[in-house]
Amino acid sequence: MPVHKLEPKNHLKPSNLNGISNEQIEPHFEAHYKGYVTKYNEIQEKLADTCFSERDKANQNYSEYRELKVEETFNYMGVVLHELYFGHLGAKGEPSEGFKKKVEEDFGSWDACVQELKAAGIAFRGWAVLGLDVFSGRLVVNGLDAHNLYNYTGLIPLIVLDTYEHAYYVDQKNKRAPYIEAFLQNLNWEVINERFEKALKAYEALRDFVK
Repeated sequence: MPVHKLEPKNHLKPSNLNGISNEQIEPHFEAHYKGYVTKYNEIQEKLADTCFSERDKANQNYSEYRELKVEETFNYMGVVLHELYFGHLGAKGEPSEGFKKKVEEDFGSWDACVQELKAAGIAFRGWAVLGLDVFSGRLVVNGLDAHNLYNYTGLIPLIVLDTYEHAYYVDQKNKRAPYIEAFLQNLNWEVINERFEKALKAYEALRDFVK
């Protein structure tokens, strides 16, 4: 099998944020994010080397193939979610009128949406994601306990909040709430608005995917 490898996107590394220090970003980006890239690439090499006889031994209780495929999802989603997270940090712009209108339609108010995202950020161990569900066309908040655990299938992420302790422990120790407040103050709305417009186009293209 061909080996598919990833390269870290160094241009996404933010700096000089408000309330999230460079000292906090450094290990988060260099150790955690890049660590997922490295492990994903290692898994791809092992999958390519795994012969067909090992695939014939696949077993739901335990098999080498099962373990590789499980950890493939964990590390790949660790890469993707971190790139989405770092990619919209750096306070800039404002929510577009279209985005605000959609939030109000689906959550009742802007404040209700923010409170839902904050609550998921406290309740879940890994991530809180505001995204567009391509099956219903609704904005929803999805909470994940791990990169590959409780994901909505078909959710296009717009705002991605890392709630693992490694995202805030240098600055806030074990206090997650002030970190979430700082995160919300550092959002780049130009990036989020662009994601929203692209997500709407994807929904239009896929709205009849399930009939």
